[in-house]
Amino acid sequence: MTSGIYYSDYLQLDKITGAQELESEKHGHPAHDEMLFIITHQAYELWFKQILFELQSILDVFGDPILEDKKMGQVIHRLARIKSIQYVLIQQIDIIETMTPLDFMEFRDYLVPASGFQSVQFKQIEILLGIKRDYRINADKEFFHSRLSSADLQFLNELERKPSLLELTDRWLERMPFLEFHEFEFWKEYDLAVNKMLDSDTQIIKSNPTLTDREKQFQLNDLLMTRTRFESLLDRTKFEELRKAGEFRLSHGGFLSALFINLFRDEPMLYSPFRYLTLLLDIDELFTNWRQRHAMMVQRMLGTKIGTGGSSGHDYLSATTQQNRVFLDLFKLSTFLIPRADLPELPDELRRSLGFFFHGKKP
Repeated sequence: MTSGIYYSDYLQLDKITGAQELESEKHGHPAHDEMLFIITHQAYELWFKQILFELQSILDVFGDPILEDKKMGQVIHRLARIKSIQYVLIQQIDIIETMTPLDFMEFRDYLVPASGFQSVQFKQIEILLGIKRDYRINADKEFFHSRLSSADLQFLNELERKPSLLELTDRWLERMPFLEFHEFEFWKEYDLAVNKMLDSDTQIIKSNPTLTDREKQFQLNDLLMTRTRFESLLDRTKFEELRKAGEFRLSHGGFLSALFINLFRDEPMLYSPFRYLTLLLDIDELFTNWRQRHAMMVQRMLGTKIGTGGSSGHDYLSATTQQNRVFLDLFKLSTFLIPRADLPELPDELRRSLGFFFHGKKP
């Protein structure tokens, strides 16, 4: 055998496989399923560490004043890796659900007052993505002070002062140069296209012989609300009012750039940005799915009992499922999409700037 590094030494397996101490055993009533409970949560924490490792590298890239194209490829690759890990996080719930409520009751009381809320790594992930204190439900805010150690609380408070991926993405989107190109102002043309589309929809509703007058009025009122939403999108003052009210998190310029990317995603220069925004959507959705599965698992195990950390259990987790989302604005983009056939025609020079053109020497 060679004298190089040894497998178990490299992975420090003695530390990992020796890190499971059953509380039930310490109390003289060893519970078989507590081993599964510990290992599952340790595995979660290891995957959280990997997510943080990838996420921090992405934040470092977006923290630079200029984001190089080749680094954007790295960002997309690492976000895709995070997405793959999230599938594993969700699948692990299938494993822990092989433990029945009665199995859990054999050791649950020994865990009080420990709680999954005290996973500082998961709190780091939330904060670095963009879920800062102001976006949390009241119970969540309170638990920061009552469930975390002073050292962990101080660490997370300092982390909240740093730019999140949501904030850095917004700054990156605001720098996109294509919205006003020489004499061409895309949003003026887009506004004309939207009004033409909505006017056409209005005539279709009015002339539809299968609708009653009441049904027509209902649909026309709905169309009026749609028109109002479009007007708010293109009016910076109205948009910022909605943003202050919590309707949007991205800036006006950031949101418009994200919409432009989605409208013209087929242009070569915009495909990578579109892929990036899509991965942010995927990651937000998968964390929501994980929270939903987690909440259902807790209800399955506890019913309406309180959690070991003193929360309302399933009800608390259900509330955070919808509240603790980051990239809600990206989900709202679909509201403002219009058919490709109705998109304003881009000037040739702008379209060339969005493509890849090679000017080689003639033979």
